[in-house]
Amino acid sequence: MKEEPVRQRLLSEATRLFAERGFESTSVQEIVVSAGVTKGAMYHYFDSKDDLLHEIYARVLRMQMDRLARIADGPGTLKRRLHRAAADVVETTTANLDDSKIFFRSMHLLAPETRKTVRAERRRYHERFRDLVAEGQRTGIFSDQVPAELVVDFFFGSVHHLGTWFHAEGPLTGAQVGRHFADLLLTSLGGGHVDE
Repeated sequence: MKEEPVRQRLLSEATRLFAERGFESTSVQEIVVSAGVTKGAMYHYFDSKDDLLHEIYARVLRMQMDRLARIADGPGTLKRRLHRAAADVVETTTANLDDSKIFFRSMHLLAPETRKTVRAERRRYHERFRDLVAEGQRTGIFSDQVPAELVVDFFFGSVHHLGTWFHAEGPLTGAQVGRHFADLLLTSLGGGHVDE
């Protein structure tokens, strides 16, 4: 653990402690002791416990946003790109499940300004995803019976719920669940299945 950069060590230990004890029940002192650093070292990287919680989620969201941009702007038909994007967000969420669970369980505890920033970051991701659905609806690839915004809200409601039932040791891998979710999304849009 000592080999890990200090910032990463703080994030790893905060994630572990928040998952075990909850955000409210974990003190800054416990985080720094567990990470083997001083409070001064922590405050060099993070302004507060809020800041740590925000970064736990933000690093996953940044990674997902980068991947979505590559998929959305990448090769393949629109149908195939939407399928890949839908499968990817499920797979990356299940691969970082502690981060997502901690965040959704504790988001209401963030300071109002931080909460506003997080919502704006997540909205950008959802809007980029929605653009794929809307483009398919405009061009007749997908049914436009349900507004793209509602389709995306419904889909992400299911994604955000993964933390309540998905287990890495369960019968399906994150990638398998991702493909099923992507199939369900395309079927609901009248797009049928995509052979990946």
